[in-house]
Formats: sequence, structure tokens, C-alpha cells
Amino acid sequence: MSGTRIVLVSERSRAPRAGGSPHPRLRGLLARGYAGFTEPAGPPHDLISPATAGVGIVLKLDDSAWHPPELLIGAHDVCHVHPDAPAHPAMQQWLTWLGAYRLGLPTGAISGQVMDLTDVLGSGVRRLADQLRHTADRRRQSALLDAYLLRRAEDGPRPAPEVVWAWRRLTATGGRLPVGRLADEVGWSHRHLISRFKQQVGLAPKTAARLARFDAVWRRMATHPAPRWDRIADECGYADQAHLIREFHQFAGASPAAFLAGLRTRAALAGPA
Repeated sequence: MSGTRIVLVSERSRAPRAGGSPHPRLRGLLARGYAGFTEPAGPPHDLISPATAGVGIVLKLDDSAWHPPELLIGAHDVCHVHPDAPAHPAMQQWLTWLGAYRLGLPTGAISGQVMDLTDVLGSGVRRLADQLRHTADRRRQSALLDAYLLRRAEDGPRPAPEVVWAWRRLTATGGRLPVGRLADEVGWSHRHLISRFKQQVGLAPKTAARLARFDAVWRRMATHPAPRWDRIADECGYADQAHLIREFHQFAGASPAAFLAGLRTRAALAGPA
């Protein structure tokens, strides 16, 4: 799904990076390993956040006036651009919708929002950020974040099995399964499925299906150095190439070719991860 592969893209070049592997018990709740930037890098740049069903958290490792120190990025169905964002040392993570829900985040209410994470999760996350700032060892930082997320997930709510089933069916079919059929499979009315899905996932089932299809395009882009957009559109269930391009503009803020070219340029500037 888009939350597992489309990341918050930074325009920084040659920024010192850090990473870490989450605890195995967090598998399925987190979209990827821990990531971050260990030092500021250059002047402010645009941050581009393509549409995603994931929920992003950013814990800055220094004090600044730009945004709150602990930042929450809700699931969103359009590309977000955060202009002139300063480059700060930070740890960041993308939660799957399931991880966000299990951590007690109100996934439906935060959809499309960028907000102070402390306002949602309370003072505990502020204490965590303070610990991270005073911990130089990267492994220790990952362990602190592990412990916090595991505690939250252990005590957090569990989603409805019907919503989990609907999600898995949408992603397994690349977004091609009609919502009405999903409702029939789980034994809910069409309206009830949409309501519960939006409350727990943060997006409507139809939007999630479109993102699943978009993710199929993304995966093909990653494995094809010279993609044939008309062929990819057909393989991923779009009506035609123009349909694919319209969706890509909404979800990524550019045409597929332009977005791919931008990613390659940024990768060349940034050098090895």
C-alpha cells in the first residue's frame, strides 16, 4: 500500500542519515524501519508528501520554531507540499493504518491533517522526544522508540475484523474489488462499511482502493528503468494512460515521468543512503 512505499521525500542533498530496525513485535504496525537525519543540511527546502494511507510521525532532535517538535501527518488522499521546511535532525516513522489505530491515534479525525503529535498522544510523547534528544547512540534511540510504541500498541484498541478483512481484500486485488462486493463479503451494509472503514483506516474504501492501484504503479516504477506508461496503466487497472496520469497528479503532485525523474535526481544528489 502507498503508506508502505511512498515516503516523505526531502529535497535535502547529502544529509547525514540514520536508520534502525524496529522490534519484531511491531511488524505489521510500522511501514518500514526507523529513519532520520542526524544533522541539519543546507537551507530550507520543500518537503513533498505523496498521498498515503499511512500515518507519519516526526520527532525532531533539536528545538525549532517550524512546526511543533513532535509532528503528526495523517493519512491523505492528495499530495501535500510543505514549502521552505528547515532541515532539522529528526527521527521519523510511517505507521500503517493498523499501527496508527493500535497506538490509539484517531485515524479518521486526523486524516488530511498535519498537527502536534503531543496534542493527540499526550505528554508521554514529549518525554520520549526529550529522551531521544539526550541520547546520542542510534541503537539506543531505536530501543526507546520501540519501547514506547510497544506499550502503546499493547494497551491500544483493536480494529473491527471486518475492516481488516476489507483492507486486505482491497490490497490483495490491487484496488479492483467493488466496495459493494466488500460489504457483501463482510455482511455489512454499504453505508456501514464506508463509515467504519473511514473511522478506523482514515480514508474511504474507494480512496483506499485507488491508493492500492497507485501502489501497483509505484512498484512497477521501482523495477522498470524505462516504464511504458500505457502498459502499466493497463496492467494496473486504469481505463487508459490519461487516467493514470490524472491519478498520479492528484496523489504525487506530478506526472509519473516527472515524479520518477525527480526521484532519480534527488537520489543522485543525496548519494548512498
